[in-house]
Amino acid sequence: MADEYWLRGPVDGVPGLLQPVVHALLQARDEVQQALSGFPQELIWEQPAGVASVGFHLQHIAGVLNRLFTYARGEQLNVQQLEYLAAEGKKDNSIELAGLLKNLNGQVDKAIGQIKTTDIQSLMNPRGVGRKQIPSTVSGLLFHAAEHTQRHTGQLLVTVRILTS
Repeated sequence: MADEYWLRGPVDGVPGLLQPVVHALLQARDEVQQALSGFPQELIWEQPAGVASVGFHLQHIAGVLNRLFTYARGEQLNVQQLEYLAAEGKKDNSIELAGLLKNLNGQVDKAIGQIKTTDIQSLMNPRGVGRKQIPSTVSGLLFHAAEHTQRHTGQLLVTVRILTS
């Protein structure tokens, strides 16, 4: 088994201060991929004991990354992002696990690409979150994106374990 990402050294092109964000995102992606290898399609919307489904977690992780990195750029959400948010977690048997994983992987890649171009001098720049423009900073948004991704990855792993035991 390979070392966790934080033990593998720096990721090329990522500013030192943002290495923990990238390590967390890459670790989460690997753990999700491993946990869902061979996972049955028919279980993606199951909610054992009322917990969130695997499908929700996959949609939510990708959606949160997209939204928080949008705010980190100083932008507001567009119509597509708001529609995606409204659909997160709604059972849709036409959605396939492979598509959910592809979307998650793409969002992780986009996030890492944005981090690689983030000026570390901008990390404390103020950013507004949502329609209410709740105050945050570039670094606050990036680190919360990593933390939130890890939190939902852990919940997804438990749900997968329950459903496949």
